[in-house]
Amino acid sequence: MVDVFSGRLLINRDGHAVDPEQALENKVVGLYFSAAWCSLCREFTPTLCDFYSELVEDAHPAAPFEIVFISSDRSAEEMVEYMRSMHGDWLALPFHDPLKHELKKKYNITAIPKLVIVKQTGEVITDKGRKQIRERGLNCFRNWLEGANVFQNFCS
Repeated sequence: MVDVFSGRLLINRDGHAVDPEQALENKVVGLYFSAAWCSLCREFTPTLCDFYSELVEDAHPAAPFEIVFISSDRSAEEMVEYMRSMHGDWLALPFHDPLKHELKKKYNITAIPKLVIVKQTGEVITDKGRKQIRERGLNCFRNWLEGANVFQNFCS
């Protein structure tokens, strides 16, 4: 996954630049294709926040998991407001980065919300992350971890 974002910067919820190499190394990565104007996105985002919090913020040690938001918002301002008001403390591709179009094409994103779970190489573990979280909750993470070949002493 680091390769996909190589030479780029991601941003956190506060708008600060983050080096993807450090932030994503040895982690299962969820690419979250979403937008503020999308009612299904606004419905799922709090569920994803809870999932992320339980795995990363509340767990000791934290699970090797990170989310990168790929915006389909209409403006940078709309994206920032959506991130600040509804998102967890995860990362995002900057609004004007043309990579978002390449990623939508690469992962065949035809509708949102879509949560694509990928390995470090960018290879897809599942493109049904949203459905799996809804149906299985935290239990789906162990399958993703096994599919990612990420070594970590992690217990859920």
